[in-house]
Order: sequence, then structure tokens, then C-alpha cells
Amino acid sequence: MKDNGQSHWSTLRDLLMGRFEYPCNKTNNITKANKKDNAFLSGDNSGWANILEKVPRKAKELDEPQECCLSQFPAVCECKDTELECVDANLEAVPSISDNVTLLSLKRNKIHELQDKVFSRFKYLSKLFLQHNCLRNISQQAFFGLYQLQRLYLSNNCICSLPAGVFRHLHELEWLILDENPIMKISQELFTGLQSLFFLSMINNSLEALPQSICAKMPVINWMDFEGNQIRTLNSSIFMTCDELTVLFLRGNLINLVEENTFTSLRSLAEIDLSNNFIVELPRSSFKELKHLQKLNLGCNPLSLHVNQFDNLQHLQSLDLEKVEIPNISTRMFQPMKNLSHIYFKKFRYCSYAPHVRVCTPLTDGISSFENLLANNVLRVFVWVIACITCFGNIFVIGMRSFFQSENKTHTISIKILCCADCLMGVYLFFIGVFDVKYRGQYKKYALLWMESLQCKSLGFLAMLSTEVSVLLLTYLTLEKYLAIVFPFKNIRPGKRQTLIILILIWVIGFIIAIIPFWNEELFGNYYGKNGVCFPLYPDQTEEIGGKGYSLGIFLGLNLVAFVIIVFSYVSMFCSIRKTALQRSDVRTHLHRDVAVANRFFFIVFSDAVCWIPVFLLKILSLFRVEIPGTVTSWIVIFILPINSALNPILYTLTTSFFKEKLKQLLHRQRRRSIFRNDGKSLSSSIVWTEDPLQHSLKLGFFHKKSVGEITIRST
Repeated sequence: MKDNGQSHWSTLRDLLMGRFEYPCNKTNNITKANKKDNAFLSGDNSGWANILEKVPRKAKELDEPQECCLSQFPAVCECKDTELECVDANLEAVPSISDNVTLLSLKRNKIHELQDKVFSRFKYLSKLFLQHNCLRNISQQAFFGLYQLQRLYLSNNCICSLPAGVFRHLHELEWLILDENPIMKISQELFTGLQSLFFLSMINNSLEALPQSICAKMPVINWMDFEGNQIRTLNSSIFMTCDELTVLFLRGNLINLVEENTFTSLRSLAEIDLSNNFIVELPRSSFKELKHLQKLNLGCNPLSLHVNQFDNLQHLQSLDLEKVEIPNISTRMFQPMKNLSHIYFKKFRYCSYAPHVRVCTPLTDGISSFENLLANNVLRVFVWVIACITCFGNIFVIGMRSFFQSENKTHTISIKILCCADCLMGVYLFFIGVFDVKYRGQYKKYALLWMESLQCKSLGFLAMLSTEVSVLLLTYLTLEKYLAIVFPFKNIRPGKRQTLIILILIWVIGFIIAIIPFWNEELFGNYYGKNGVCFPLYPDQTEEIGGKGYSLGIFLGLNLVAFVIIVFSYVSMFCSIRKTALQRSDVRTHLHRDVAVANRFFFIVFSDAVCWIPVFLLKILSLFRVEIPGTVTSWIVIFILPINSALNPILYTLTTSFFKEKLKQLLHRQRRRSIFRNDGKSLSSSIVWTEDPLQHSLKLGFFHKKSVGEITIRST
């Protein structure tokens, strides 16, 4: 998630390292970072209360115009009060400057070497910036005389090594920045004399190891940053004397071993970052003594966590486990951390195991969110629309098929059974919508209970039963039509009894497929409870081996074979019809009827292809461990798969010539009744408005004959 290589504390670190010291050097790192990188600015500022007190605030001072108080400095430099900035001035050596300078910035020049005592006359200098100079050689006496220096910035240079004791005269130094240098080794003697060092940063160097007891010469060191080096091992003696250490960053190294009791002496530690390493396992007692730890980052490690790994972190406020697979995840793992407010996972499903946490990322899996079972309004609308269309359409077809008697009763029975199977999908969507309304705004409290509940498992069973029975029925109907068209002279169509046996067998197979995951929970796990809609569309890497194999076997095995059979059958039917040239009219009429049915079935196959090909692709991508966006999954589960159940009634009944003819007859009959009723009303009005008795009798007789004649003609 951290695409630009920055952690969530990047903005504060830039401030500490002087990147916001002057208006001309301000950069907007916030626009480059993603949501998580801005966690510090968006509320996840755990552990920074004490550190922020020590960050100088110069914004107001910078806004106020100040006169220069230096009598001597190069013309290319900018002076404010006793602060001098010589950036991009093409300087090859430290220039001649007045002795009363307090801040000196020599960034982006061509100073490749620092001679002995080159800064000795600057007794009041408190900040020295030497970034981007490609410094190679720094003599042992280079910083002699800088007794008031508090911040030294040597980042982005070409320093390969530093002589021992080079900083021994910097008694007041608080910040030492050595980022982006090819330093391969540092010795303990290097930090001799740094009694007041507060912040040490050595990012993106080539350090392969840290010296034993690194804090021996820096007793009050508060912040260490060794991001992006090549450190491989952390042993128990490295941080032995770091009693005051509050922040420790070891992100982006090659650490694969953390020994027992490595962090035992860091009793004041508030934040530790071990992300982007190769740590496979941490000792159970790694954080046992870290009573004040508030931020812990273990993301992007091939880490196996123990259930009681975080038992002693009662004050922890932010936990980062991004891209960490947790197959043994449970609520017990996070329950001891009562003050935890921010947690970062690889999968949204993990958030259900930490319901007491205020902010959990990822915020959604595309289906559900931390607050709602269905993540967005589009899904909420579609789930009700598709449910209503599916249920109403299939029930309507069952009613119409029962009202209109067909000659092919076995085919009618098959269509009715298919409608029953598809109707189950509508029922499934209906209940998903109901539970979405029930948990609206508070899903995080009930997510785990919902996914492990009998209701969720039952709905998953219902959806799987509907899907598999529908697939098997479509395959059977396709094969039946294939035999009738490709082999028209062979009487191999199943009879009524055989059809009933096949239909019962299909339902039994679908029931067995849907019920098998309930048989062995250890083998299949919570097969139907991997997401909020209880449908096992694709396996994740933490899924039990039985559930993963079973899911792939059903969707990439049985369903794919059925789809191939359907496509092959219709291709064969069309080829057979094109090559057939029969002369007998009755056989030709029979074939024409089958051709019309085959054309209609082509749209059924097309709809199946549109619905199932995305599922097959999803399964294939999951085999290669490709990250699949959650929005894709949500559209497949809520819209694409159910739409097939909604379209089947239209394709199988409403578009057939038989149903169209029966519907025309029904409408014609209703029209005749309406005409007869209107004629009766005309007769009644003629009787009422006749005044003369004789004329009344004549008109009545004439009208009677006329009406009878019209009725007779219309009836004929």
C-alpha cells in the first residue's frame, strides 16, 4: 500500500529532517501518499505525543521578514537574521562566513570533502545542512569546535565510511541524519561524545549489521531510524543500554532472525517498525516488556503469529499487519489490546476478528464494509431488484406452464424444475437484503457472528444448491435437444419416467454438492463464511486445503465441463442443421421447429457464457495468487450469477412460439368477451330509451335479429 516507499509517519519525519525549514524547499508529500500513508494526519498519531513536544515550530518566524545580521557571506546566499542559506550555489568548499552564524545550509553544492576544523570558527552554529553534496571524505577533526551544534544533516551524499570519533566534539548534538549514503559499517566508537543525541537516522545505506550495544555512547538517544539497509540479524545485545529509546525503525531491511529478549531492555519504546523484512517467526515473549508500546508495524513479512503474541501490549493503539497471512486468526489474538484504535490487515475478512477497533483497513472487500453488510448503495439496490425479478419471473413461468397444457409434458416438467432451482437464488438474494438492513451501520459488531452463524451457512447452501442444480439442468436440457436434432430418426429421447428419474438425480447431486462442506469442519473450515454474502466464489491463501480444493473442483471442474458440453452441443446442432437436406415436408416441419428452439437456446448459452466465464477467469487467477479487486467479486456474486437465474424464465418460456401462440389465444378470447359484453350493454340501452310501444316492438324485433346475426357471425 505504501507505493512511494514512505511510512505513515513520513510527513513528521520530513519536518524533523529539515525538509520544511524554508519556504523554497517545501514539498507536498501528502499528495504522493495513499490513505494509509496519511494515517498520521488522519487520526492515527499514536505514540507521538511526547515527540511532538520536541519538534521546533518556526512557521510564524519564517513568515515574518527579518534583516540580515551577518557581515560576511557570499553574494549567492540568502541571509535572514543569523541564518544563511546557500542552496544550489555551485560551492566547492565551505565559504567565508561571519562567526555569529547560527544556521548554515549548504545543500546541493559540490563540496566533496571536509577538512580538519573547517567549521571551528562557528561557535554559535546550531544547525548544519550538508545534503546532496556527494561528500566522500570527512576528516576526524571536521566538526571540531561545533560545541553548540544541535542538528547535523549529512543525507544524500557519497559517504562510505566515517572515522571513529568524528562526532566526539558535538556534545550538544540532538539530531544526526545520515540517510542515503553507501555506509556499509558503523562502529560503536563512531558515536563517542554524543551524550545528548536524540534522533539518529541512517536510511537507505548499506549497513549489514548494527554494533553491539549501539546506545553505549548515546545514553539519551530517543529515536533511531535504520530503514532500507541490509541488516539481517537482531541479537539480544544490540539494544541493551537503550533505556531512553522511544522510536525504532528497521523497515525495509533483510532481517530474518530476531533473537529472544532482543527488545527486553527497551522499556520506554513507544513505536517500533519491523515491516518489509523476511521475519518468519517472532519469539512469543518479543514484546513482553514493552508495556508502553503504542505503535507496532509488522507488515509485509512472511510471519507466523502466535495466538498470544500480543498479550502484554495493553497500551498498543496502532497495529500494522498488512500483507501478513494469519491462518490461525481469532478474536483471542486481539482481545488483550483494549486500547487498540487502528489496525491494518491484508484482508477485510480479518477485521471481523477485531470488532472493538475503531478503524480497520482494508475498509471493504468490495462486498461488505466495516459498517454495512453490503458496501454501497448500488449493491443494496441491485440485490432487491434482482431478487424480485428472479422470484417473480420464475413463479410466473411456473404458473403459465401449469395453466397452458403442452404436448411435450416431460419438457414442461424440466422447465418447471429449472424455475424452482432459479427461484432459490432469488430467495437467497432476498434474505441477503434483509440481513443487510438488519446490520446497517453496525456490521462490524456482528460480522464474525454473522459469518459463523447457521443463517449465513444456510444461505450459502441455498445459493450453491440453486447454482449447481441450474447448471446440471441446463446441461441435461441441452443434451436432450442435441439428441433430437443431431439424431432425428433415432427414438432416443427419454420418456416421462426416465425424465423424472433424471430430474430427481440432478437434485440429489446438487444437494450433495452443497451439503458436503458441512461434513468435516476441520477439512473445509467455514466454507460458506468467508465473506458477508456467504458465497464461496474464490479461495484465499489461508483457506483450508479441503475447502480450497473443493471450490476449485466445483467451479473449474464440474461447472467448466458442463459449460463446455453445452457449447459443444449447440455448435454440433447448428452444423448438423446446416448440412441436413431432407425432402419430406413433415420431417422438415419437425426440423424447423427444432431449429427455432435451437436458435432460442443459443441465447441461453450466450447468457450462460456471460455469467460463467468471469467466474472461471476469477478461479484461474486465484490459482496464480493474483490479487482480485473486491468490487469484481461483488458484481459477480450480486449481479452476474443471479442474472442468469432471472433470464432463464424469459429464454425458456416467454420467447417460445408455443407460449406466444397460447398468449395470443388468451388475449383473443378476452377480446371476444369484451365485445360481447359491450353488445349486451347496447341492447339494454335500446330497450330503455324506446318511447312508442309499436316502434319499441318493431325495433326490438329488428335489433334482436340483427344482434343475433352479428353474434352468430362473430362467433363463427
